[in-house]
Amino acid sequence: MTLAFEEVFAIRDAFRGMPMAGRTDTWILADAASAHGISHDSPGLSRFPQVYLRHLIVELEKPGVRKGLMPGVRELLDVLSERDDVYVALLTGNYEAGARIKLEYFDLWRYFRCGAFGDEAPHRNGLVPKAVARVAACGGPSFSAADAVVIGDTPLDVACAAICGARSIAVATGSHSVEDLSAAGADAVLKDLSDTAQVLRVIADLGLRTAD
Repeated sequence: MTLAFEEVFAIRDAFRGMPMAGRTDTWILADAASAHGISHDSPGLSRFPQVYLRHLIVELEKPGVRKGLMPGVRELLDVLSERDDVYVALLTGNYEAGARIKLEYFDLWRYFRCGAFGDEAPHRNGLVPKAVARVAACGGPSFSAADAVVIGDTPLDVACAAICGARSIAVATGSHSVEDLSAAGADAVLKDLSDTAQVLRVIADLGLRTAD
């Protein structure tokens, strides 16, 4: 995003000091535009996503310390995708095209039949209702937010679940600790997803039929 912003607006290191974890790409871009005095109707803002996606494809091919899958992610998705009492969908602040590029790189996109993305809501709190509606629209089950569980690694993930009555499982594999996520009010907090059986028990303990 930094490289794209510099290309479009000729401003270097535009996101320095700005919080990104858990925020939508739309929200992050709006904050950066505001901080640097860029008008909300600037043509560059419409151009930004495509420039960002071009840089993202290049950056994904470069090595990085944190580049890779978190423990247990693929194993959990393998199990959940085989169950008929669970519908796996994607809820992310990423632009939809960006999410697809990232997940296809790690062969994870195939697990998600639909979802809600950062293009569709300026703030994350609007994404759970959109995901629920999208599941029904693409042939999945009809259910309320109260039957969904959001799995994420930031307090904003916890908040977006709570605001619409969904449950949350917070995972301390990002920049927030177990203590941070517990304080945010998550229904359950795990160090990571490496113990598939444990994650399934947590989902069952929450009494939910559908996992997001």
